[in-house]
Amino acid sequence: MTLGDKLSKLRKENNYTQEQLADVLGVSRQAISKWESNITYPETEKLIRISKLFNCSLDYLLKDAEETIYKPQSDTDTLFLRKRIRERKSEKTVLGMPLWHIGRNARGFIAVGLNARGVIAVGLKARGIVSLGMLSFGVLSLGMLSFGLLSLGMFALGLLSAGCFSIGVFATGAISLGIISLGAIAIGDFSVGALSIGKYFALGDNARAMIALGDTEAAGSVFQKIGELSAKDITAVKQSLDTVVPTYLSWAKEIIKLFL
Repeated sequence: MTLGDKLSKLRKENNYTQEQLADVLGVSRQAISKWESNITYPETEKLIRISKLFNCSLDYLLKDAEETIYKPQSDTDTLFLRKRIRERKSEKTVLGMPLWHIGRNARGFIAVGLNARGVIAVGLKARGIVSLGMLSFGVLSLGMLSFGLLSLGMFALGLLSAGCFSIGVFATGAISLGIISLGAIAIGDFSVGALSIGKYFALGDNARAMIALGDTEAAGSVFQKIGELSAKDITAVKQSLDTVVPTYLSWAKEIIKLFL
């Protein structure tokens, strides 16, 4: 087989069109056609990229004989993602981006890859309006490590965050830290949880804040109560909130009042 025959065979086996392969290698479709017809030959740098893309050796590409490759078991795990994340790109565009792009470094309206960036992004590292990944950045962000306006993950940071460990303006999780914080262990200006530690307000089994409402223990410098609240207690709590909470947190104070 000639070099051109091998290029054509590898391209078809990996489900690439000439246009798609040209985009990956940064050449024109006509260049791919000439290579496969043995009219011209790829530069050395292009041959190296082709060998990596199709997981074959330069010897195989340059020698006439078919290549028989022995792949040790360790290579199988290393190449697992490569074989499943082959470069794909839509010819249609949206906002100047491909409608979809699949690849190691994917950029598109919908992007899927090891490093993905798009309106909708899915990958080990994902950045987009909607993002899903091990490390995720976005307006709506879901991942192991998640950062966004609405953030969900094992570790979440955002305006509204939820996770095993979460930090945000509104935070909920096993361990949460925020202005309004809900969790098994809740820490914030206004905290609700089994163990709640707040600056101004805390509600939970064990509550500690200026205003502390606890089931078994409450420690408050302005108001504290263990057990159920009476109508008189609720009035006193609301008055205390009006007294101790600064103006810039009045919106959070009013939210707490709604649930008393």
